[in-house]
Amino acid sequence: MVGSVHVNGSVHGGNGTATEERLDELRLLLGKSEGDLLKIVSVGAGAWGSVFAALLQDAYGHFRDKVQIRIWRRPGRTVDRSTAEHLFEVINSREDVLRRLIRRCAYLKYVEARLGDRTLYADEILKDGFCLNMIETPLCPLKVVTNLQEAVWDADIVVNGVPSTETREVFDEISKYWKERISVPVIISLAKGIEASLDPIPRIITPTQMISSATGVPTENILYLGGPNIASEIYNKEYANARICGSNKWRKPLAKFLRQPHFIVWDNSDLVTHEVMGGLKNVYAIGAGMVAALTNESATSKSVYFSHCTSEMIFITHLLTEQPEKLAGPLLADTYVTLLKGRNAWYGQMLAKGELSPDMGDSIKGKGMIQGVSAVGAFFELLSQPSLSVQHPEENKLVALAELCPILKRLYRILIKRELPARDILQALRDETMNDPRERIEMAQSHAFYRPSLLGKP
Repeated sequence: MVGSVHVNGSVHGGNGTATEERLDELRLLLGKSEGDLLKIVSVGAGAWGSVFAALLQDAYGHFRDKVQIRIWRRPGRTVDRSTAEHLFEVINSREDVLRRLIRRCAYLKYVEARLGDRTLYADEILKDGFCLNMIETPLCPLKVVTNLQEAVWDADIVVNGVPSTETREVFDEISKYWKERISVPVIISLAKGIEASLDPIPRIITPTQMISSATGVPTENILYLGGPNIASEIYNKEYANARICGSNKWRKPLAKFLRQPHFIVWDNSDLVTHEVMGGLKNVYAIGAGMVAALTNESATSKSVYFSHCTSEMIFITHLLTEQPEKLAGPLLADTYVTLLKGRNAWYGQMLAKGELSPDMGDSIKGKGMIQGVSAVGAFFELLSQPSLSVQHPEENKLVALAELCPILKRLYRILIKRELPARDILQALRDETMNDPRERIEMAQSHAFYRPSLLGKP
């Protein structure tokens, strides 16, 4: 085949032959016959959900007789005047976008919105490729659906792009539309975060578990995709990688289907560790943002914080799985990039600078849901349960697991209890009695530390 060989070993001919072959392979696996469209829908239109849908549309959307790619978002969300003005500036700074809108006879409405003569809606601008949480990065035009039943009732692949805090509510509603369906859909969850259930026994609930519980879709058909990715940078074709985690039946063919020259997708069987780490990294990213702002980007302070927070992350994952994936490779890189740049780190910086406060809530204009806030509360409350107490390594007494995670405890008091200022996060790093992070990791690696009940296992 004549074409170009990319670093991932795939060959892309000028006519898109390899891309079409990947599409045909997945269609065959899903039992699609000729003329029967493979229907993919992304549920939720935040930054990552929108970019994910746009990547698929760019790669496969031109095969109109084989695949349909759509995105659902709630109707009725208005675009305020200041955002409309900024959006107009973005449009006029990009000749390709400007020409596209003029060609589609869509430019005039943005002029009218700029002048205050018209109200734009989030679903309306998404059709033109503008995500409300990421308007500085125009996407390709998308097929937008605002009726959830219409979007999902016969979808073959559903991408969960809503925040973890909304996943249960949305999929509870979806389950109503799937009561009579015969085929079982495949679900790819992008959500990062957890819920804590304390009664009758303390346990953690991940987004994939929420989806399975709500819909009855078997866990082998639900996968998690995550990696060291910033949504806008991926769409601008910065080189990135990710892992899709779940059952062997689906993760390997989906990894192949999703892989692009600039977006390499690997597969992994350890769904629990990757999904929990996806929630944990958002927790500690808020603290990382605080430390960066409070120390004027001190490399030393940030490295001390990184050492302690990663040891707490390892400590917590060993509670949930007997032999978790090591915090290395893409898993470590995902943590690193989230602590370095992302909405949760940005939120921590704004708190430390006094430009935001916890009282303003965790849904921020132009950024969307700050998922790390609810995850702080869930993890801390779960690890504070007396039934999960362990022997303190030095004081010869039982202590709650949360007491062995000083950064998590400090974040809880700052963000949830709101009894400490953001600058108090530095005290967690400057505590002279704090143990070497290695000791926390060694304690976690003890087989007696594993608590299968935390995931509802016997």
